[in-house]
Amino acid sequence: MRNMKRRGLFLLLALLLTLPVQAMGRGELTYQAVGEEGAEPVAAPLDAPALETSPAREEMIDGIIDLAQRKYEETNGRAQRAQYASDIYICKNFTVYLFNQVAVDYRMAEFPDVELYIPNNNPSEACAPYVYGLEWEDVPAEEGNPFYEAARFRYDSELTDAENRELARQFLMQAQRGDFFQMAANYYYGVGAHSMIFIADYDPETDTVRWTDSNMKGERRNGERYGYVQFDAVKEIDWFVDAFCRKGYGATIYRLREDIVWAQ
Repeated sequence: MRNMKRRGLFLLLALLLTLPVQAMGRGELTYQAVGEEGAEPVAAPLDAPALETSPAREEMIDGIIDLAQRKYEETNGRAQRAQYASDIYICKNFTVYLFNQVAVDYRMAEFPDVELYIPNNNPSEACAPYVYGLEWEDVPAEEGNPFYEAARFRYDSELTDAENRELARQFLMQAQRGDFFQMAANYYYGVGAHSMIFIADYDPETDTVRWTDSNMKGERRNGERYGYVQFDAVKEIDWFVDAFCRKGYGATIYRLREDIVWAQ
């Protein structure tokens, strides 16, 4: 068990890092493509200075990614049932499972007595005029949501396809290790909502992202869905852009707040 002195020092550090959600980040540009009812998308710098990431936050991300790798190795390339609400190998269930197993040891410095909670997907009516699956419910931090919306893309019919694709690329270039990704898409393996976790920052040299997920790839057995766990999967970002850059579709990147601390 970590000693109290270490916890105290890092709690103090995390408290110093506590900032309003919209100000969190590394100081880079953030591109947010708004929907058809919004204003024209623009690039705007975050106001916050670059900050050192809290050690507890990095440890939490490491724990989530390490657990994903263990589950991948445990399944050993075998498809797992992904049919029923209790099956952890459904895409969103898998990311929630990884989060819940690790999050019990962490809190937010601003709300140290609140257990961490990962929001459900927004219901269909709340996503309108877009399709279901491109975003989570808007759960406030004081209720345990340790994520903030780092970037979003929503296809804008008032722009050309080329303009939308450029915004979608800029959006995905913001992916960072530990980010949770939620998209509504028409991709090679299926159509609909999909959830995954980036395990590395976007790589500008190869124009790729790397991730872990479950049930992106799957099959039917006796009328039931079975899905495969992926770890260290990699694609050029245009593969994803082709999937979610469509009218009525989109995607969102969610990032852990900087003030993650160890639970006392």
